[in-house]
Amino acid sequence: MRVIGVIPARYQSSRFEGKPLADILGKPMVQHVWERSRAADCLDEVLVATDDQRVFDIVRAFGGHAVLTKSEHRSGTDRVAEAIAGCAADIVVNIQGDEPMIAPEMIAEVVAPFRSGLGAGIVTLKKEVFHESEFADPGVVKVVTDAAGWALNFSRSLIPYPRLRTPQFHVYEHLGLYAYARESLLRLSTLPVSPLEEIESLEQLRALENGIRILVVETACTSESVSVDTPEDLERVRKILFGRRN
Repeated sequence: MRVIGVIPARYQSSRFEGKPLADILGKPMVQHVWERSRAADCLDEVLVATDDQRVFDIVRAFGGHAVLTKSEHRSGTDRVAEAIAGCAADIVVNIQGDEPMIAPEMIAEVVAPFRSGLGAGIVTLKKEVFHESEFADPGVVKVVTDAAGWALNFSRSLIPYPRLRTPQFHVYEHLGLYAYARESLLRLSTLPVSPLEEIESLEQLRALENGIRILVVETACTSESVSVDTPEDLERVRKILFGRRN
């Protein structure tokens, strides 16, 4: 089984233009993501999918494999699908380009179910959240599953809603790391934006609305990771990694 990791790295961003090239302790952010992805033993290859020549050139300069893609993709998933269309791959892992602290262990967690023959089209991760502020935060995407771990729904709203807070009440955050069976990824990229996807702005709902099963694994990884969406997030990552180095 050949497994490829793809890092979508879009230069344009409404909140933080050029963030793949943002400097973190002397290296561009995309290089941090690439190096941590390369540390995942389950990946046979890691490539960066970008729509920008500057990102492409930087990746090539630090020894990475880069692919130029179209600029009009609505999502990272669509960019990943274009990047692997001509590659020999059974499983494709979509590794977010704004996660410079991604844990290699988490990549292994999304790949492992495919080796077990569970028949998943997509595998992703979740972790339990405990703070009331996160329950109400639309930036913290929630997920509920059936007893076997198959996704029932994703939402920016609080799910399940605790009409009664029994001991069974647990809230799980969806972590945006995906592994796809090749056929599921290519099929997903050809489907139109679905109604729930449009409403919630969550691309994984397109898969559910079209009958593509998503297995959700609770991560055992406890290391801190910060998604860089703003310059403030970037400063936080710099401080954390500087502290680890020293």
